[in-house]
Amino acid sequence: SRTRQPSLRRRGSSDPDRSEESSYYRHNNNRGNHDRIEGFATRRTHISNTTISTTRMARIFTLVVVSMLMFWGSLWGIESCIGLSRVAINMVLGERHDHQLDDESVFGSGDLSSEDGAEDFSEDPSEVLIHENSAGLRGSFDPHNNSGHPGAESEETPQGLSVHDLNARSHLLKAEGRQIINDKPMAVDEDGKGEKSYMGNDSTHDLFFAGATIEEKRLVNRKGRIETKSYPAHSYALLPVLLDSNPFSISIWINLSPLTKSDENNGVFEDSRRPRVILSTRSENYSGCHSDVFGERPATGIVLYAQPHYDDKAGNDAEANTYQVVFEYARAGKKLCRTLIGSSKNVQLIREGEWHHITIFATRMSTESEEERISLYVDGDLSGRNEHELRQFSSYHSNPKTTIGRYATQVGSKVELSAENNATTHWELDGRVGMLSFWETGGHSTLSTDFRRMTIESASNEDHVVRAINRAAFDIRAIRELSLQGSFLKEPTLLYTFDGQNQHKVSNELYSEYSESPHLIEEVISGRDGSIMSELIDGMLVHQRQAFIPLGANRYSEYKDGTFVPPKLKASERKDLNEIARARSGIVKKAMQHAWNGYEKYAFGKDELLPISRNGQDNWGGQGTTLVDSLSTLWIMGMKKEFNKARDWVRDYLDFSQVKGGVSVFETTIRNLGGLLSAYDLSGDKVFLDKADDLGMRLMRAFDSRTGIPYGEVELFDGGHAYNTGWHSNQAVLSEIGTLQVEFRYLAKITGKSEYATNAMRALDELLKLDAEFGLYPTFIYNSKQPPSFGNSDISIGAMGDSFYEYLLKVWLQGGKREMKYRHMYDKSVNGIIDKLVHMSRPNYLTYVAELKRGRVVHKMDHLSCFLGGNLALGAYTHPNGLDSLTAQRQLKTGKQLAYTCYQMYAQSKSGLSPEFVMFDNGAKEDFKKGHAPYYILRPETSETLFILYHLTKDPVYREWGWEIFQAIEEHCKTDAGYAAIKDVDRMTQDNRMESFFLAETLKYLYLLQDDTNDIDLLNTHVFNTEAHPLKRLSLAPEPY
Repeated sequence: SRTRQPSLRRRGSSDPDRSEESSYYRHNNNRGNHDRIEGFATRRTHISNTTISTTRMARIFTLVVVSMLMFWGSLWGIESCIGLSRVAINMVLGERHDHQLDDESVFGSGDLSSEDGAEDFSEDPSEVLIHENSAGLRGSFDPHNNSGHPGAESEETPQGLSVHDLNARSHLLKAEGRQIINDKPMAVDEDGKGEKSYMGNDSTHDLFFAGATIEEKRLVNRKGRIETKSYPAHSYALLPVLLDSNPFSISIWINLSPLTKSDENNGVFEDSRRPRVILSTRSENYSGCHSDVFGERPATGIVLYAQPHYDDKAGNDAEANTYQVVFEYARAGKKLCRTLIGSSKNVQLIREGEWHHITIFATRMSTESEEERISLYVDGDLSGRNEHELRQFSSYHSNPKTTIGRYATQVGSKVELSAENNATTHWELDGRVGMLSFWETGGHSTLSTDFRRMTIESASNEDHVVRAINRAAFDIRAIRELSLQGSFLKEPTLLYTFDGQNQHKVSNELYSEYSESPHLIEEVISGRDGSIMSELIDGMLVHQRQAFIPLGANRYSEYKDGTFVPPKLKASERKDLNEIARARSGIVKKAMQHAWNGYEKYAFGKDELLPISRNGQDNWGGQGTTLVDSLSTLWIMGMKKEFNKARDWVRDYLDFSQVKGGVSVFETTIRNLGGLLSAYDLSGDKVFLDKADDLGMRLMRAFDSRTGIPYGEVELFDGGHAYNTGWHSNQAVLSEIGTLQVEFRYLAKITGKSEYATNAMRALDELLKLDAEFGLYPTFIYNSKQPPSFGNSDISIGAMGDSFYEYLLKVWLQGGKREMKYRHMYDKSVNGIIDKLVHMSRPNYLTYVAELKRGRVVHKMDHLSCFLGGNLALGAYTHPNGLDSLTAQRQLKTGKQLAYTCYQMYAQSKSGLSPEFVMFDNGAKEDFKKGHAPYYILRPETSETLFILYHLTKDPVYREWGWEIFQAIEEHCKTDAGYAAIKDVDRMTQDNRMESFFLAETLKYLYLLQDDTNDIDLLNTHVFNTEAHPLKRLSLAPEPY
């Protein structure tokens, strides 16, 4: 939409652009001019004799004042006399002009006037409007003026205003009938030449307070397309004041969300007649009344709402996309709810998807009078007016509340929402609000000092105030400087900017399903801040999380054979799903914040947090393993404050020479060394490089074996030794030998010390010299004598074997796809896995990968094996022969099949969490059952595969599966201090353990699965180590210092 700013120059100043401006509007706004002519003709018809008499008296008064000024001019000097005369004349003429354009006496509730008897204007209405607009702002603040004083001219484009703030300006002249929105947006002219206009539609008009979109229903239809229904987060604000205890004025901007097709039933909008509440101060009072609209208990107070309006010619079944403004108020001691209904004229109706300005006055007609006037203005024009006996609206409350965006009744100090849980009876706004301004205008002062209060004495005063507020729109400075526009105008008593303040924040950062406290809405004048609450359709507060119940087994069955490709999503569908995913990524980030806060409070610097007993342990020798392992996750999630505090600990306290006893070479390399390297890669902070170099040199002791194949444990303190673990004293573990290369090659590149890469790659090359049948390597390798040899015949893609096959692919990718022997070895191994270890279950034909024990197939699948689905997909997408090759397609299909099975390992348990492994039995009624290890220790492998598959395919189903996993973790693993392992996935008993890989891997993968804003690129720039630490490929890695 495009909006031209009204002129805000002082009356009497020269305006060379006026004729050009009039021509512009005459040319572009025929329909608007027609409406304006009718409006002015109608107003001309209703000018009363009282107004004419008032104008004559004003002229006589002016002559008297001028005569007196001429007399005093002889004493003060002629220049001062002329200046004062001009001020007096301008003030009177301004009042006269205001009376000509605004009828203050003949309007009542309901329609304002007749459409008959219109007179023609001899003056072009555009000229009149521009003149009126300029005249009405004596000494006003110009938003284009940055000189700090009113009246100065500037060509500067308004800065610091959001798109919807700028769009709100499109309603500044709506009361005068101008058509100022163009179909073709034009960028703002920053050079000050030509027309200044505003660009873009309000893209978030369907969100209340910029709240996040919350998912209502997710399913796959028969055509395979994922259907989704989403709706705004049902949000409302609680303000710690009553806005109706004294004579007052309230100004607010609203934008009603358009009703969607999901609200239809056979073409009829079932809930279209419900009011859309803007604000409510209703409080329980037995001397109050029962509302015909809102019912419930007797109460006093006010309710401002928009009532659906129907065209009588179209009938009641017509779609309600326009609304009448209604102001309902109930007085203590009067068991009667009075209602002021706004005009039903077309120009006074509220339209969905547009910003509208509403102003309410409750004015005591005089200090002696026992009556007050209730006035309702819409978009700057009077829409209705009542006069009644003076009574206070609300009774006193020690803890008063005003509810914005929803109907509510205050009972004592508690605010109760409507009783039903059905969204159609909640009477919500389903829209947005902005710039709520409030003035105390009489009575006992409770919120402001007397000198700051605005005194409203006449209907003319009300008209003048409304025009000034309407012109200021979303300009906070203009609102606060209203006192410059007239002697009785004052700064608001309270000002809540709402959308005028929050537009720079990402929507999903304001609201989430698991936020632990409401979002604060700032009051910018007196500091009476309020809270924004968010509520789901079913009536449960969003930050009070609902219990997660697993959705059941064997859903999404079309994915089980690995060939299903969903139809291409429309742009609107993709946008909707991405909005949901962004909200979810924020929720996962909150989980990381919760886990980190518990670690920081109870175990900072320790290897692990014990989340139930709330203390720490050094089970990895005292290396701060959880802290170091979490660094890359903190950085990726934007938790820079926490990252910097962890960095300081690494710099000041991490000392590998003080690590006690022997530590695992494998675990220390992937967790600690990998964490330091990734932190350096992401941040460029040399603290991490120095610590990684020190740790790397100490780990080099492990390679001092006869065969070059590293020992399993090493002592990091000065003078320490390396050796094999006691339970396999003469052997090394396959996965531990082949899962060191990515880290040490990267360390060699950034330090310039080639021995790191030489030793690590020598170990891998020694393995490749062994003749492994079908590319399948046994889990143990003799490394105590030359040459190395196989230590057993067991084959596993899970424990003790998994990451060896993972790194065959990743070493090839890290080196820029040039070292083809690793790629060839990887493809040979994958063929062996598919041919010899992949099986299909009964009765539901789930694909799984088994093990070999002494040559016999064991139909057992570890959760650790679930990494394979993503690894196969990555190998397919990077295959030298292309993704369309038969080999790549075979790998991709198997990867997708395994991903579905791993998802079922979660979906088929009572908790929605997977056990450590499952056993397949083709003769049983179920495909698998949990084995003798029913625990879940917060493992990441399935989440890893889902992330990789979504990253490569963009199929949103993988996001859905990951979201179910996250909800199950949140439901069963969360403690007050962090997240705990589960002893049995069907009994949901927590265990006092939180592995560091939960923060390093599980939460990171679940976050990246939902987040598309990061710069991680698996196909071109990055390689993840097996602990989910991203490292740039060697060609992109930093050069040595």
